[in-house]
Amino acid sequence: MHISDVLRGYNPAISFEFFPPKTAKSSEELFMTISALMPLKPAYVSVTYGAGGSTRERTHDLVVKLRRETDLTIVSHLTCVGSDRGEIHQILAKYLDNGIHNIMALRGDPPQGQTVIEVPKGGFPYASDLVQYIKQHFPMMGMGVAGFPEGHPATPNRLAEMDNLKRKIDAGADYICTQLFFDNRDFYDFCERCEVVGIKVPIIAGIMPITSRKGMARMSELALGARFPAKLLRAMERAENDAAAEHVGIHWATEQVRDLIDNKVKGIHFYTLNKSKATLKIYESLGIQNSESLQQAVG
Repeated sequence: MHISDVLRGYNPAISFEFFPPKTAKSSEELFMTISALMPLKPAYVSVTYGAGGSTRERTHDLVVKLRRETDLTIVSHLTCVGSDRGEIHQILAKYLDNGIHNIMALRGDPPQGQTVIEVPKGGFPYASDLVQYIKQHFPMMGMGVAGFPEGHPATPNRLAEMDNLKRKIDAGADYICTQLFFDNRDFYDFCERCEVVGIKVPIIAGIMPITSRKGMARMSELALGARFPAKLLRAMERAENDAAAEHVGIHWATEQVRDLIDNKVKGIHFYTLNKSKATLKIYESLGIQNSESLQQAVG
């Protein structure tokens, strides 16, 4: 099932993101996490792709394993960095052969230790080029693209940023899933700016609960300067230890999700970091048993 069809069936659609494990132990831990989250009945789950395509095989293996062993709708991330058209075509063909029909099309980050993205001969300079290629050669694939409520780190010009995003939608993307954010006003403003430039596809809000001060610092690195509101920073400063900081972070994310649901957001995507505790706590605090009970609650 395409995610565009999934989004029409959920109000809102709740989804989870995982990354491919590096070791047998982390693989076991991941599937324990997935088992813990399955009762929440997510609308779909996604699997990330490492910088420079570094996790290509592990991403593919995890996606196929999830497809074969669960009844989850799967979205596989696919980046064009470091791959030419032949490699991308082969990957997409493999996904179709294994019943994977949804892709998150991304430009991606350069390989570790590099700062400049080198486009291979016959490669794709931008995510919009990848979307266009998939739409042309694999029209049966559903596609999502990334959005940045706080601004794209590589595009300081916010007008150019929205033009670039519109280009991805015009190329054939079905929906937008945003980078993490901690102030819902940034998300709502982003949605309004999308309307201004004529973007009409569903927009899914990306949420990543803070679980420690160290984790918050790491988030800032991963999101290339995530904006932490002063109220959140003050609350974290009051936390006496990591357990208290985790409580603050989960409470903050819970309030974000509550507000998003109240404002009829089309979807909420949890960046789980392959852990289940924070997501389960948010569901518990909101009084939600699973995605189906949420549909009944919001009508």
